[in-house]
Amino acid sequence: MTTNPAPLTVEEVQKLAEDWYLKLDVHAPMVEVLPMLSGNGLEMKFPEATLRSLAEFESWYQGVIRIFFDEVHEVKKCDVTLSGDKATVDIIVKWEASVWKPPARNSERIMLDAYQTWVVERLVETEQPVIAVYTVDELKYHEGSATL
Repeated sequence: MTTNPAPLTVEEVQKLAEDWYLKLDVHAPMVEVLPMLSGNGLEMKFPEATLRSLAEFESWYQGVIRIFFDEVHEVKKCDVTLSGDKATVDIIVKWEASVWKPPARNSERIMLDAYQTWVVERLVETEQPVIAVYTVDELKYHEGSATL
């Protein structure tokens, strides 16, 4: 085990973002998603909730994968600023998902750009980059989109 982990690189942080959204699209199991998050001081700010632990994230995730389907995330911007053993990431992701609100006859399509800021750090135990802070700063709906 390394006590001084290697500095993060732009490429591995961008890969983390791509992999994260792919796992969200396919509703990956928790054993694939949790290792991408810091278990130490995690903070995830969504419009509907602020999560501060892996257990809170798991509860939130299990809820949203039962609400949204046919999800597609497309990273439009992923600017990484490295600072020592951390990286600040400015992300814009286009998100599309279907949602069915009972008793509606049909599902609706949500289409929006989510503006996010992440803080990524390297987990000493695995030497992998993980999301420590995940903040949804703003949601901009596309024309004709359903809303949350």
